[in-house]
Amino acid sequence: MATVAIAGASGFVGGALARHLEREGHQVRRIGRSSSRQAQFHWDLAAGRLDPAALDGADAVVNLAGATIAQRWTSDHKREILSSRVRSTEVLAKTMVAVRSPPHVFLSTSAIGIYGSRGDEPLDEGSKPGGGFLADVVQQWEQAAAPAQDAGVRVIHPRLGLVMHPDGGALAKLIPVFNLGGGGKIGKGTQWMSWIGMHDLVRALLFLMTSASASGPIIVSAPNPVTNAQFSHTLGDVLHRPAVAAVPEFAVKLMFGEMGEETLLSGQRVVPRRLLDAGFGFDFPELDGALRHELGK
Repeated sequence: MATVAIAGASGFVGGALARHLEREGHQVRRIGRSSSRQAQFHWDLAAGRLDPAALDGADAVVNLAGATIAQRWTSDHKREILSSRVRSTEVLAKTMVAVRSPPHVFLSTSAIGIYGSRGDEPLDEGSKPGGGFLADVVQQWEQAAAPAQDAGVRVIHPRLGLVMHPDGGALAKLIPVFNLGGGGKIGKGTQWMSWIGMHDLVRALLFLMTSASASGPIIVSAPNPVTNAQFSHTLGDVLHRPAVAAVPEFAVKLMFGEMGEETLLSGQRVVPRRLLDAGFGFDFPELDGALRHELGK
């Protein structure tokens, strides 16, 4: 049995990971703001404070905290997206190197957005970062964990793809649209979507925690990315709903601005090479099977 401290344990992915770990018999320490009723330990990111007891003696720490990306990016919100990720990572790293019994491994999660918009180019952990706001955010986010690595903690940066589950993320927003018959491709539909089902995501994070040789950036995304048009067709099939109501590019830009251009009209075609090489086996490597499992179909 392991003791795992999770920052952001009340969130979309953090909550699912906490429940999965507890079902597997592990102990979870939930870290959150003072307003979070679910959190057992509270932090003050503005002041850079976290109760050391949250991390002392823990086997692993996972950071899944961060302001939502899925809304129009104002200047203030862009600052919040960056600072919430960098500051939370800095506070965790600073605290874990100061406790008497530091954790063995720190999963400082990040995202495949680090690669920017690269068209059809296949990408893996050896690919260089791209350009754009999200690519800049992820680079600073990963660099913020350096103090923990310098102190001898094994640091992993799981670069997450689009997470598929009806309780949150892109899928939660798309299901009502498709159920009303308004689903379809976005823009040209040629942009790549590198996705992962929640079932395989939480399994992969636990796998990385317990794989002694795993460190550095590791893509956590299914091995079979799809284009937006393919994704829309598959989701329509799973829901038994049409997927022909395309959303034009100008409408996305008008409604969402820079956020829409970086997250809806562009994408990354990634391959989880290091995860596969480490021996992880996906239960649902294809989109159709993953969607049917996550949606109970």
